[in-house]
Parts: sequence; structure tokens; C-alpha cells
Amino acid sequence: MNKKIPRIINSVLGFTLIELMVVIVILGILAGLIVPRLMGRPEEARRLKAKMQIEILETALKLYKLDSGMYPDTEQGLQALVEAPETGTLPKKWRKGGYLEKGKMPKDPWDNNFVYLCPGVNYDYDIMSYGADGLPGGEEKNKDINNWEIE
Repeated sequence: MNKKIPRIINSVLGFTLIELMVVIVILGILAGLIVPRLMGRPEEARRLKAKMQIEILETALKLYKLDSGMYPDTEQGLQALVEAPETGTLPKKWRKGGYLEKGKMPKDPWDNNFVYLCPGVNYDYDIMSYGADGLPGGEEKNKDINNWEIE
């Protein structure tokens, strides 16, 4: 009794080992190109991190405005993204859990608070990191990072 058993070809969802290896190799190449550049330039890496943090704060502010119809004012500050405001014009809705992951306000890479003004001088709101010295103005590593200057 030599019966042939029909072969069932399974449709496999997901990635093949080759596809995963290609992605890993590409990520390795990118890391190999980027990491050495930033390793020798820690200040440049901090400035890049501050810009990314400001962009995250801008996204959270836009979500806040979608829910409440306005941005938090200067008095409420960026803290309104993690705790429901209790002063000033209260938001119509406020998302339970806040608008930032981990429910806490990040500090800039130099361990200073971001500066927030609303209404802003340059935009609907202004977000600033004062750089390494923590003071307005400055040059090179002390130069301010402002949301209206980020491309």
C-alpha cells in the first residue's frame, strides 16, 4: 500500500529568515555609519536629541489641542501634557493618562526643563532648550534650540 499523500502548501504570514537577515544587515550598516559619527561628537548628539524631544512635545501639544480646542497657556505649561490643568482656562476634554508616554515630562539632554510660552512670540507656542549652560542665548554648545528653527 503505497499511497501518495498530497502535500499541503501552507501560506506563511510574516517574514522569512532571509528578509530578517537583510533588515538586520541594513540596520548594522546604518549603525556602523551613524554611531561613530556621534560617538566623537557627544554635544552634537545632545543637540539632536533636544530637537527630537521638542518635536515630540509639539506632537503632544497638537493632540492636546485636538481634545481641548486650545494649547495650554504659559502658566499651565508643558506639565498640562501629563497632568490635567487646574488653573487658567481648563480644557474641555483631557485624555486620561496624559499626552506623553510614561506620564512624565522629559528634561532636555542637559537636565534642564524646556521653556514654554503660549502664546508664543514666534509661533502659536514657543518651546526652547537653552543648551548646555541653561541660559538664554549663547554660541556653539550653549546655543538655544527653538521649535521655530527646527526644520
